[in-house]
This record gives sequence, structure tokens and C-alpha cells, in this order.
Amino acid sequence: MFPGATDEREGTDAAAQSDRDGDTDTGGHASTRGGANFVVVGAPLDATTTFQPGTRFGPRRIRSFAEPFDDYDHRTDRYFSELGVVDRGDVRAWDDVAAYLDYLTSTLREAVWNDAVPLLLGGEHTVSLAGVRAVEPEVFVCLDAHLDLYDAYDGNPLSHAAVTRRILEDVDSIAEAIVLGARTGSEAEWERAADDDVTVVPPEEVSEWTPGDRFVDREVYLSVDIDAADPGYAPGTGTKEPFGLEPRELRDVVRAVAPQASGFDVVEVNDRDDGQAAALAGKLVREFVFSNADG
Repeated sequence: MFPGATDEREGTDAAAQSDRDGDTDTGGHASTRGGANFVVVGAPLDATTTFQPGTRFGPRRIRSFAEPFDDYDHRTDRYFSELGVVDRGDVRAWDDVAAYLDYLTSTLREAVWNDAVPLLLGGEHTVSLAGVRAVEPEVFVCLDAHLDLYDAYDGNPLSHAAVTRRILEDVDSIAEAIVLGARTGSEAEWERAADDDVTVVPPEEVSEWTPGDRFVDREVYLSVDIDAADPGYAPGTGTKEPFGLEPRELRDVVRAVAPQASGFDVVEVNDRDDGQAAALAGKLVREFVFSNADG
């Protein structure tokens, strides 16, 4: 369970399929905001990861390495355990990616229909497609080292390397994608990124980027691919790309976008480091919750 959240695994299908173990004490705090405001769902999909797999361990590691964090947040003067966060456990992945995404979408959509903000823990970046389908936003904001604008990668349109393209072209509500921190892509991807519905903010400009008023009266979904961070800070990811963002730059983007966001995910964490990527991911989940609740 994500530390500070209420454990609701027992009441879900995902609970029976979860391969996680252990619980985290919430210190006895109950929500003061009237039930579930945020719903954590793990999506350990590891079907199309390239170079170094292991994202199936991402949700478990994010929860585990978030355990040392204090419940209290001095910046917002709030307690995480009092903000109505529940953890529904993991939706166990299987080989049929399209069917899995459909099932994951329905799980997340239930949270949306109950006026809660879904917090999706990946898993490969492909799971973001389910999050966006559930929320149906107008704007997809993504921190990512890669453009992920392939029409298909290795012949697979549901590859993690094609997720932003799928979101742009297959989710009717989406009007634009903003990719922050991208520093690599194929020639075809950069050509797609030149279209009017895509904005790419390079790493050296992210620290100065703000949403301004562009999200006013618009639904927004925020996705964090942990490889947006420089691999020196978060080596536990599949496709490392140097010259990336510092953790504080990711934090500042999350804080800026969270008040307008109706859904959030952090993805592409694997088990190939000593917990740096998972700790950063867990901290960003908390930053999102505190900033969304405070906004």
C-alpha cells in the first residue's frame, strides 16, 4: 500500500490478483475531506519495454521507497494521510496489451466517476493511454526524455514508444500534447512533433516553463516518465537518456500542473538501481497530491 493511503485492496478484483505483500501503517488518520479524493492503482505492465525490462516491479518499488517520507508536508501544512488517498492495489498485467488497457481503463474510470483523481503507478508508459482514456482530458502534459511519437515501434502501435502518438490520435478528447524534457526521437517523430497539436519543451527550457493560463477551463492529465530525469538521478529505468532534468525541475512542473490536473501517473520505474528512481517517483506522487489538494 502507498504510505499514508487507506488500503482498499480487499474490496477490488485487483487485490486478488496483486502479487505484492506487506502493509503500511497510516498512523490511524482518517480522511477529513469526505472519502476518496485520490485513488492509487498499480499497473505493472512490462510487455514492450526496450533495452532493460523490469517495469513490472515499478508499482511495488514506488510504494516501498515512499515509506520513509514524513506524513506532514511543511510547504502546504497538510498531512498526506488526511487527504483522502486510497490504494486499490495492482491490476495484474497479462500478455494481451489491448485487453489489459481496456480493463485498466475501466478500473480508473470508476475512480473518475466517483469524483476522485486517479494516481497510476507504472509499469511501462503504455499504461498512460488507459489513464487518459479514463479521464478524457483536453491536454496531455508529459515529462519524458523521449517523444514517444512513433506510429508503431517494432510493428506494435501499443508500444511504450508510441504512447503519446496513440493518446493524440486515438483519444477523441485530446486537443494537444505538451512534452517537457524531450531530448531524443527519430526523424519521423520530430516531424510529427512539428504539428500544431504538439509542443516540445527541451530540457534546458523546462526550468522557465509555466502553464500560465493555457489550462484555464480545460481538463489536463499529467504523466511523468521517470526517464525525464537525468539517469544520474534516476538510473532505474529502461531507456536511459543523458542530459536530462534535475529532480527539482520535475517537482516544479508537477507542482505547477497538479492544481489543474484530473489525472496523474508516474511510469517506467524498474528494479535496476538502489531505489533512486522509485524514491523520486514516490516523492512526485506526494507532490502531486499535496499540490492538487492545495490548489
